[in-house]
Amino acid sequence: MQRYRYSKWSGSQDSPSLDADDLLRGLTDDLLSFGDLEHALRGLLQRGLQNQQGQRITGLRDLLRRLRQHRRQLLERYDLTSVIEDIRQRVDEVLRTEKDTLRRRLDEAQSRFEPEAAPDEAAGEGSGDVAEEEQEQQFAEMLKGIIERKQDYLKRLPTDVGGQVKGLQDYEFIDPEAQHKFQQLLEMLRKAMLDSFFKELHRRISDMSPEQMARLKEMVKDLNQMLSEKMAGEEPNFPEFMRKHGDLFGPEPPRNLEELIAQMQQQISQMTAVLDSLPPDLRSQLHDLLSEKIADPELTDELNELAAGLELLYPMNLLHSRYSFRGEEGLDITEAMRLMDHMQDLDGLENQLGRVEQGADIDDIDPERIERLLGAEAKESFEQLRRFLEVLEREGYIRRQGRGWELTPRAIRKIGEKALEEVYARIRAGRAGGHLTRDAGLIGDRADETKRYEFGDPMHFHLQQTIMNSLQRQPSPGTPVRLEEGDFEVYRSELLSQTATVVLVDLSWSMALRGSFQAAKKVALALNSLIASKFARDALYIVGFSAYARQVEAQELPYLNWDESVLGTNMHHALIIAQRLLAKHKVGTRQIIMISDGEPTAHLEHGRSHFAYPPSAATIRETLREVKRCTDAGIVINVFMLDRNFQLNDFVDKMAKINKGRIFYTTPEGLGEYVLVDYVSRKRKRVRS
Repeated sequence: MQRYRYSKWSGSQDSPSLDADDLLRGLTDDLLSFGDLEHALRGLLQRGLQNQQGQRITGLRDLLRRLRQHRRQLLERYDLTSVIEDIRQRVDEVLRTEKDTLRRRLDEAQSRFEPEAAPDEAAGEGSGDVAEEEQEQQFAEMLKGIIERKQDYLKRLPTDVGGQVKGLQDYEFIDPEAQHKFQQLLEMLRKAMLDSFFKELHRRISDMSPEQMARLKEMVKDLNQMLSEKMAGEEPNFPEFMRKHGDLFGPEPPRNLEELIAQMQQQISQMTAVLDSLPPDLRSQLHDLLSEKIADPELTDELNELAAGLELLYPMNLLHSRYSFRGEEGLDITEAMRLMDHMQDLDGLENQLGRVEQGADIDDIDPERIERLLGAEAKESFEQLRRFLEVLEREGYIRRQGRGWELTPRAIRKIGEKALEEVYARIRAGRAGGHLTRDAGLIGDRADETKRYEFGDPMHFHLQQTIMNSLQRQPSPGTPVRLEEGDFEVYRSELLSQTATVVLVDLSWSMALRGSFQAAKKVALALNSLIASKFARDALYIVGFSAYARQVEAQELPYLNWDESVLGTNMHHALIIAQRLLAKHKVGTRQIIMISDGEPTAHLEHGRSHFAYPPSAATIRETLREVKRCTDAGIVINVFMLDRNFQLNDFVDKMAKINKGRIFYTTPEGLGEYVLVDYVSRKRKRVRS
């Protein structure tokens, strides 16, 4: 018999798996766009991730959206003005109950003045009965007077709820139920007032006996004394305070005065938020109810002094919050305090999430707070976000560098491989079979086609075809098979030329403005990966240029950024550096691949960059002079242009006439296909058919 065990779903039973390659892929675009690993990591945390299985890992941005949606739902659900309305209804209920009882008692007293006995029966009664009747009438008259005075007192109560509560504190109730309801109201207001200062203190002294009230006043007085000592520059004796009053603060009492003050500030801010969220007239009424209108006058004075001392020592301007509730569901004061605690919890979490978006440590966020406010599923998503860095570090893709992170060489190679895969995937999807033409040659990679052996060919024999050639040659095939020189069949091979390449990448701000910069970096990474993995004998150099040009190492490519603080597209300087790098190579093909989106706007004079837009005649002249020097040195310049305009067309046409290189006009999306396909196809040529 099979048994099945069920458990409550916690959000972790089907959690998306974390893969380091997915994470690296998720941050690559931001890294290539901005050249900042910390920025890319923050972006990944904000966006979240979709893994290869299509599962979504929620990012901080989505958690913020859910948090704000939850706050909006609360604002649209509740009506905070109902706090005063609730108190008013409670007071009305007390007054109605008491007035009904007074009216009933008055009717009973008045009925005593109208005896219904017959005259002859009254004449036969004794003198004792007459005296008893007179006493009853006197009692009824006295009761009537008391009731009328009470009715008059209640009629003269103020119309505002605060004045009514204050007046009823001095009133002696006739109806026990009305008195009980009024005491419940006072208890609720007293609890709200105490909770405004001390977390759950009311639970520790819930009976509010004279002894407990005296103890409470002593504790507040001692606390005010500590604040006074603090203001005087002295060190208060907090351990002694806790020895006397520590049991009033529950199972987790504050460990020092600062922690106690922080707790009190949080509690005060909740009540302040309730008051600030009310219209001015209702705010004044509730403030009066919670201050001098209830409780012990001496305690009220001590609490007022405490509030003033806290505000003086530790201003709470930043803790004040006003919420625009616009719902219909009512609340009492206790429920309103709990709601404000929840709203401020939401604010606190929102601030934590916002700070992480600005660069703070993700460990500053409390996962328990996320679970409390957004549920177990949100907490699980957050825990996965926290593991992003751990997974990347464990896989060897990032490592600590001071207080930040840096990519490892392995990660840089991986990014290049991914860029190469992306380009080839685009080639396969867009132009399958249309780019590469494999031609036969003497040395290099073996092709699938075969040919008859010739002297000097690599001995890559195709045995089956060799025997078949022998059998076809003999008039009567049989065994043994006799082979002759002309029977031998060999695989064709491709001649791979040795190539030295300098990639010139335009770093001017226009490349970023037009969305071309990321594509250029990705192509440089892909080409570097291709050469490292397939053409190890080749050499690749990368030079970035804007106002000036400089060589960039492969490991710097992910961090390469455009120059936003300087102006100029100095192809002149870039070509000078490229010639110096290629001068190291005496054999094979030497070429320059230039990736740009505009004509040259700067050139070097006496080691300094001179900028002019539109391009000056001197800039054009000096740049074309370097093109001529490259041509004389046998260096081919292939230009990949990411823009078209009249001046640009004119300039690159002049370059092509001088150098006989090729010009490609393409888009950022198609750049990788053009560069890589051209690179591979140019390395192969037919040397023997």
